[in-house]
Amino acid sequence: MPCPSRSDELIFFVNGRKVLERNADPEVTLLTFLRKNWTLLIMSSLRLTGTKYACGRGGCGACTVMVSKHDPVSGKIRHSSVTACLVPICSLYGAAVTTVEGVGSIKTRLHPVQERIAKSHGTQCGFCTPGMVMSMYTLLRNHPHPSEEQLMEALGGNLCRCTGYRPILASGQTFCAESSGCQQKGRGTCCLDQGENDASSLGRQSDICMELFAKEEFQPLDPTQELIFPPELLRMAENPEKRTLTFHGERVTWISPGTLKDLLELKVKHPEAPLILGNTSLGPAMKSQGHFHPVLLSPARISELSMVSKTSDGLTIGASCSLAQVKDILAERVSELPEEKTQTYRALLRHLKSLAGQQIRNMASLGGHIVSRHCSSDLNPVLAVGNTTLNVISEEGTRKIPLNRDFLAGLASADLKPEEILESVYIPHSQKWEFVSAFRQAQCQQNALAHVNAGMRVLLKEGTDAIEDLSIAYGGVGDATVSAHKSCQQLLGWRWNELMLDEACRLLLDEVSLPGWAPGGSVEFKRTLLVSFLFKFYLEVLQELKRLDSHHFPEISDRFLSALEDFPATVPQGVQRYQNVDSHQPLQDPVGRPIMHLSGLKHATGEAIFCDDIPTVDKELSMALVTSTRAHAKIISVDLSKALELPGVVDVITAEDIPGTNGAEDDKLLAVDEVLCVGQIICAVVAETDVQAKHAIEKIKITYEDLEPVILTIKDAIKHNSFLCPEKKLEQGNIEEAFEKVDQIVEGEVHVGGQEHFYMETQRVLVIPKTEDKELDIYVSAQDPAHVQKTVSSTLNIPINRITCHVKRVGGGFGGKVGRPAVFGAIAAVGAIKTGYPIRLVLDREDDMLITGGRHPLFGKYKVGFMNSGRIRALDIECFINGGCALDDSEQVTEFLILKLENAYKIRNLRFRGRACMTNLPSNTAFRGFGFPQGTLVTESCITAVAAKCRLLPEKVREKNMYKTVDKTIYKQAFNPETLIRCWNECLDKSSFHSRRRQVEEFNKKNYWKKKGLAVVPMKFSVGFAATSFHQAAALVHIYTDGSVLVTHGGNELGQGIHTKMLQVASRELKIPMSYMHICETSTATVPNTIATAASIGSDVNGRAVQNACQILLKRLEPIIKKNPEGTWEDWIEAAFERRISLSATGYFRGYKAFMDWEKGEGDPFPYYVYGAACSEVEIDCLTGAHRKIRTDIVMDACCSLNPAIDIGQIEGSFIQGMGLYTTEELKYSPEGVLYSRGPDEYKIPTITDVPEEFNVSLLPSSQTPLTIYSSKVSP
Repeated sequence: MPCPSRSDELIFFVNGRKVLERNADPEVTLLTFLRKNWTLLIMSSLRLTGTKYACGRGGCGACTVMVSKHDPVSGKIRHSSVTACLVPICSLYGAAVTTVEGVGSIKTRLHPVQERIAKSHGTQCGFCTPGMVMSMYTLLRNHPHPSEEQLMEALGGNLCRCTGYRPILASGQTFCAESSGCQQKGRGTCCLDQGENDASSLGRQSDICMELFAKEEFQPLDPTQELIFPPELLRMAENPEKRTLTFHGERVTWISPGTLKDLLELKVKHPEAPLILGNTSLGPAMKSQGHFHPVLLSPARISELSMVSKTSDGLTIGASCSLAQVKDILAERVSELPEEKTQTYRALLRHLKSLAGQQIRNMASLGGHIVSRHCSSDLNPVLAVGNTTLNVISEEGTRKIPLNRDFLAGLASADLKPEEILESVYIPHSQKWEFVSAFRQAQCQQNALAHVNAGMRVLLKEGTDAIEDLSIAYGGVGDATVSAHKSCQQLLGWRWNELMLDEACRLLLDEVSLPGWAPGGSVEFKRTLLVSFLFKFYLEVLQELKRLDSHHFPEISDRFLSALEDFPATVPQGVQRYQNVDSHQPLQDPVGRPIMHLSGLKHATGEAIFCDDIPTVDKELSMALVTSTRAHAKIISVDLSKALELPGVVDVITAEDIPGTNGAEDDKLLAVDEVLCVGQIICAVVAETDVQAKHAIEKIKITYEDLEPVILTIKDAIKHNSFLCPEKKLEQGNIEEAFEKVDQIVEGEVHVGGQEHFYMETQRVLVIPKTEDKELDIYVSAQDPAHVQKTVSSTLNIPINRITCHVKRVGGGFGGKVGRPAVFGAIAAVGAIKTGYPIRLVLDREDDMLITGGRHPLFGKYKVGFMNSGRIRALDIECFINGGCALDDSEQVTEFLILKLENAYKIRNLRFRGRACMTNLPSNTAFRGFGFPQGTLVTESCITAVAAKCRLLPEKVREKNMYKTVDKTIYKQAFNPETLIRCWNECLDKSSFHSRRRQVEEFNKKNYWKKKGLAVVPMKFSVGFAATSFHQAAALVHIYTDGSVLVTHGGNELGQGIHTKMLQVASRELKIPMSYMHICETSTATVPNTIATAASIGSDVNGRAVQNACQILLKRLEPIIKKNPEGTWEDWIEAAFERRISLSATGYFRGYKAFMDWEKGEGDPFPYYVYGAACSEVEIDCLTGAHRKIRTDIVMDACCSLNPAIDIGQIEGSFIQGMGLYTTEELKYSPEGVLYSRGPDEYKIPTITDVPEEFNVSLLPSSQTPLTIYSSKVSP
């Protein structure tokens, strides 16, 4: 809307410095302001890029900052962690913001939080680390000695895709007042370190270490050294501004009244204007759904809306109170009142602990939560059954609205009028013989919308079990919270017994109907939850009745009691074991030691620079992509005219602008004539700002003509014979004959869904054209910069030598940044060449998930023949993977899938077949494991099926069929399984598997509704590419005249610590400390023709190249050292320079030989194998599907680990990522091929509460291999 008058001045503080913004735009968030748009009163320009952009919806925590405000009610300063991507800057009037840069810096002083998370190895890629630091820092500002429960709550809203969370928690636990960790661990022993066989190699503790960091080296936390709340803001709070503040933006006006009277007048003037406080509902809707409001009213400065009133019959809470404040208020009231009066409050607290993350609870208001009436609201069902009343106010006066089924359904007669606002919420006390409970089931225990939630209340006639009043409300089963009013009315007067329960279930399922098209799907599962929650409530009330009157009410069977217990959110504990370095190894030699990640401290202070943290270049433009909205269609026309008319829009890049090659024939960079999936890139808008570019893409009109068929699933592809490449097949023995001679045959099917990479740093690239010779500098977040370089070269039709790709660090890759960055780099490069200006392209999370593809979904069919002893004689597996609309890496994934299907098992008669299906979905691509996680599930399902048929334990069937002696695989590659067997035996021992198996069986006998499962699985994982040329590597090492060393190599730092390991190698070879050394970046100008950092081979091959370069240099220095053996390193380098000895060397490793002949079905496709075994115990609630991970033990063969801390971190992270694939992560598509799950709200990667309660990782000791550098093997 036009600016009718001048805006007021917005005053707030950032990191102790005053910000005076005279032109505050209500559409600008704190995140954008911090990163790009600083205007300071003190006239210095800063860019605080430590606060990261990862999702833009408040769901990942990467942008967490601390906001401090004076609480007018308590008179105290309240510190809150918030997600900056949802905070409009206009809401910060009078607030103090602290970012990670304001906490500490490597240039000045590190804060203990930053030091500990880095030295505890809690950073890998480091993109999530500033957010983790800020969540912990805010916790410590409020609670200098927090409990472990408070630590878990504080970190519940922060996601990490790399570490597996365990080391992050370990760093936080060092601040906790009490710890449930083992008190013996500091003395070298631990209660968890008890195996069943003390003679095992891991049992010999003399050479085994269990400490990855030394707590005694940490600086203490001193709360007196923290930034104070700015005195100017304190004075402003004590004498609050009563006048209305107005901030005008280009499209939106923000009005912040200072009094309730002014707010009510404004609501009459602007009846359609929403009230905005936390922006947790409005913000995401405006971003992802295009909602727009020209006027926003902020009641944040009105103290009457934050008042809390306690009476003898209930509690009144101001509508502006945050959910975190509500949680504290309710907890205090529960501690003050007798239990019978706090039933509703306890039920609300039960949900408030898991509702969203801490940051969202700090931001979201109680009133906003209620009035938004989200269909999955956790609180509304409980408030509804608890007879809550809404106190509303307008200029005409006050009135009360019952929070009942009519209000929740949005009926006009029971709703707020446009000129009214919600002032407060009254929640009455419960009474004796009244029982209230809350239930929810979601994908994750915390920070996830519920599939179904419920509030239930029953009032029984005093001293009896006769129902006097009953209320049941459900969320997640319709467009709004649903009240089962009719069912409840029909049950009045019934006794609380099994007859009532049966009738209630029948009535509920009839009244709360769920059609097949219900939002969110999973209809049968949701119907089950309706009655499961009722059954749990039934048992809870019976238990309470028994407690009130043990003589008149029956006992609940012990077998049913477990149904009443929620799974606790416990802080994970565990042990990390690795072999100490040899006692004779020089202290200066870092190889084999748990060295901190090179960038760890910079990650923790926000000073590590990622691609989008690079300062804006002169005349830089922003790019946004226009993607297809149809799965399979002909492009009839593309109308760019409306977009080109918008202010700031410079150009629109189409396929016609590409001077060279437009991608591959089946995989165009920019679509021409036809689109093959939703999300295919059609064109790209170039504008002066990213906001202008995104507005412009909405104005581009594309006309389509739908084409048939639209193939979305593997089933559809098989039906239409739609495949991307020929079938891949391996066979050995005589499978048909073997099937005729077995005792039994079982056939089955396995379906594995896809998986999104969900790297924290989305795809991003900055292309800078130079002024001569068509040169380009490209800064890109990629695993394969050489591929980006080649693709840009062919796209622009210029030589490769004019293009330099730079990779400083990557915020997570997992295979998703091998091929796709080349597409974005090439499109941005076309824009840079056409306009002549630098181009920055940063994908939103929604677009990244829509466009890039992920892990291939799989459909597997198996037929297994076996003897009654459990020995498998024949196995026939046919697999189909969903490759999407283009070939990409699908053929290689199919090959690796087939090559890895046998896993650790020697079966004489095998047939493996695989096909990659072509569908109308975005092309799926490389992903960690490269087919192994999907294929192994098929194989292990066969093992489980055989065990069930033979009535044997699965581990016995696994042992019976494992490789035992030196043998050949199905593809005729020889290997020795000795280490595999050692890993298996160590895992059985260290996990106390056999004794725990008996305990699990006993538990399952005693419990009807909760069941435990225990499994142990071996792993034979092949490392590397199936081609010799892909194993070569190069390095360049410079020694400067001051003795400092610059190391460059062809690997890319993705968080896996490759740069750290390379300096460990160089330090050993040159015999100087790591402090002398530096790695700047990976650049195609220094090390050309590099191979992708992938296939778990990067540290190995690049390490050999660095080793070679260092050995060349040391050889040159030998005469100098021999002549002056007592000299220093600096003396030797100075002398070498004087004698004209070259102090620069290129190292090279030709690579491991690897090949595969698919026609013959044989070869040596892999350099070597990594072996391992894992044991996990889980518990499942059979009523709801909820589960907990009780314990996981992993034994991995890393041989002589280059860096145990990094390798253990990689193992933990990959386990948690795989756990996500099998449990919580689900990609959901519409029937038209539109991806629904496009952000952390809908797509749930594991959170900190999903980590196994006991998580033990051991690196197998005394393991050697002559093949690799220093006998080390890579971690996953």
